[in-house]
Amino acid sequence: MTPRVDVADLVAKARDGQPRAVARLISLIEDASPRLREVAAALAPFAGRAQVIGLTGPPGVGKSTSTSALVAALRRAGKRVGVLAVDPSSPFSGGALLGDRIRMQEHALDPGVYIRSMATRGHLGGLAWATPQALRVLDAAGCDVVLVETVGVGQSEVEVVSLADTTLVLLAPGMGDGVQVAKAGILEVADIFVVNKADRDGTEQTVRDLKYMISLGRREVPGPIWRPPIVKTVASRGEGIDDVLAAIAEHHDWMSTHGELEQRRQRRAEAEVEAIAVEQLRERLGDIRDQHRGSALPLLAKRVAAGKLDPYVAADELVTALGRNGHETH
Repeated sequence: MTPRVDVADLVAKARDGQPRAVARLISLIEDASPRLREVAAALAPFAGRAQVIGLTGPPGVGKSTSTSALVAALRRAGKRVGVLAVDPSSPFSGGALLGDRIRMQEHALDPGVYIRSMATRGHLGGLAWATPQALRVLDAAGCDVVLVETVGVGQSEVEVVSLADTTLVLLAPGMGDGVQVAKAGILEVADIFVVNKADRDGTEQTVRDLKYMISLGRREVPGPIWRPPIVKTVASRGEGIDDVLAAIAEHHDWMSTHGELEQRRQRRAEAEVEAIAVEQLRERLGDIRDQHRGSALPLLAKRVAAGKLDPYVAADELVTALGRNGHETH
């Protein structure tokens, strides 16, 4: 029997900074609890205050080390910090393969830092499907800054930009990242480029390659344009981290001045609402029954596969059935 959950009490405790309450709320979200709507309603009045910073980049560039160094610098500035580290999923358990406490041991006992590893659970976007709502939990729990560290960079991992106010793309010299960046199409995603491990040979060449690709990627569009700066760091020694924070602050000021921050947050909300609506529709589509012959979708699919029906007409029939089903349930 599932224990009774007092959502209002959990939210109140999370607002007081109690990590167990924060963990419980995020678990309710990850597990798609029946109380999810109640959780969302309770969190809504307290969200929208945290600055959200996304970190992405190819494996091996030092994302976790950079995240840890940023946390340390933000804490020195007196900020409460949340970290959502989105890891590859285990094919066996669906859990996060990389442990948050292992990677950020120095912050584990700091009450001003909350770290959570989340498994992607097969979600192609590189971000766990529950990440937007987990972000809201940390925001409501009083985090001034939330760092979202993603799995890596690929054709689909650019989804980080839909969640973050400012997106950092991390690269390192000598890894062929220039080609990887161009292929991944993340020039448009980056608000700030961070060349980590800048004590290695090849750093200046990496910076030159980036400047060249940025110049190629420029498009003449009306209105003000943010030019992503390139910051060099050695995160393992904390070098250059203050420069990264200065670039983040400059970007935040630029967005606030030009109305971009509000637009980004609205687009984030639109994407979240759309994802929830699509998931609800998908569930309802599976429930639609043909009046005489059982489930409608497999029957329509069978006719399309047999060449007896084109997919657009089949989709029209399914939408019509969805409308009828909606009227019947009201």
